[in-house]
Amino acid sequence: MSWGFWTVVGIVVLGFVWLISLYNGLVAARNRFKNAFAQIDVQLKRRYDLIPNLVETAKGYLKHERGTLVAVIAARAGAQSANQRAAANPADAEAMKKMIAAEAGLSGALGKFFALSESYPELKANQTMMQLSEELTSTENKISFARQAYNDAVMSYNTAIESFPDNFVAGFGGFKEATLLEATESPEEKKPVKVSFG
Repeated sequence: MSWGFWTVVGIVVLGFVWLISLYNGLVAARNRFKNAFAQIDVQLKRRYDLIPNLVETAKGYLKHERGTLVAVIAARAGAQSANQRAAANPADAEAMKKMIAAEAGLSGALGKFFALSESYPELKANQTMMQLSEELTSTENKISFARQAYNDAVMSYNTAIESFPDNFVAGFGGFKEATLLEATESPEEKKPVKVSFG
């Protein structure tokens, strides 16, 4: 065997190792954004767990506002369902869009709930309600930080699958663009949920 043959074999092996390295880098980037979504999922589940307690505490005070309470519970159920589908596959763009819309609906319902609650001084002074609202505020902050980390991971992943030469490996490997968690268009929905009872 000639020296030229071994040179060609060496180049082929190096090329193969390089392609494997690119593929593994894309897998790592995809796993990072999926892990980042898992962190959001944890905080959203905490939020979903707090909402029934808020509604139950407010129920006695908001007897004439049943529609608002029902709307919050329905929005929670919709968001929880959409989140489960998105958590099953954070790379599914359609599931992510449905989750974003459902979360916007829940935020809107919670905003109305807290705005209405401001009209009831006894509810505002309720110790359980104050504690739950404080926990919800903390959870909302954690959700915001987790969404930022997720969007950063998605941006890195999307940049990798669109960049040369990774885009060739991404195309053959079936890597699809991930969806950023963006605010909805409604200015009302872009406002943070107000949960203060101070």
